[in-house]
Amino acid sequence: MKKVLIGITTRNRAAILPKAIRSALNQDYSNKEVAVFDDASTDETPNLCIEYPEVRWSRTDNNRGLIRTRNHLMQATDADYYFSLDDDAWFLKDDEISYGVRVLDERPEVGALAYDILSPDFPNTANRIGPQKTHSIIGCGHMVRLSAVRDVGYYAPGLGNYGSEEQDLCIRLLDEKHEILFLPGVHVWHERTPIARDSDGQHTSAVCNDLTFAFRRSPLSMLVWLLPGKVLSHLRFAVAHNLVKPCLKGIGMFLTGLPDLMSTRRPVRVSVYKEFRRRKHSV
Repeated sequence: MKKVLIGITTRNRAAILPKAIRSALNQDYSNKEVAVFDDASTDETPNLCIEYPEVRWSRTDNNRGLIRTRNHLMQATDADYYFSLDDDAWFLKDDEISYGVRVLDERPEVGALAYDILSPDFPNTANRIGPQKTHSIIGCGHMVRLSAVRDVGYYAPGLGNYGSEEQDLCIRLLDEKHEILFLPGVHVWHERTPIARDSDGQHTSAVCNDLTFAFRRSPLSMLVWLLPGKVLSHLRFAVAHNLVKPCLKGIGMFLTGLPDLMSTRRPVRVSVYKEFRRRKHSV
């Protein structure tokens, strides 16, 4: 039986984190481990380890960010599969891990599974109809084959702390011929709580990292039109949603960091980028 690590990274979410932990512990898959990485929380999070001694706890006193803490959890385990669960997300049933393991066991070409995410603005459940090809996993609830993730070098940190890391990982998996599947009806609830979150800062980071993703992974023949198109798309969205200031800050962060990004540019094959975009726009 393959081992699964359910990893939760957290920072200052002591009020909601226990629900995520309990839902992970209640999964019916027996060969699992639940691990929490406390990313320099200053609230009551460190005290929760007393309430949940069956959980493996890690902590840093210096904020490392979501991408690096996820990488740490994946690198510090002997598990075969890794399930990433946000600290404000939880399973709705007890068999979501078992379901994902069956898919990965039966489909060795699959590198990652995107679960069907519900949230307060999208609460309706769907029937389970079998896996479907997709372009990317969803951050708050996904499972990966750790051998495939090791092959491509885990998550690649961006200039910001948040945004596009899942797309970046998945396009590299596709480039190495690992499949990405979506699991309709296999749900994870994402509360999307604003606790300990800076929405403007998140938008700045998301814009910067989306541009970083395009710069790093798109072939040169596509980059010359794709990158300006992304900038215009972000600006249109920002104007429509009163986010111009954080959007411009994200664009500026990307432009400032561009010289350092040159050494990290590793474009995928043209056919892979086209297939990635085709799948993305067909969702």
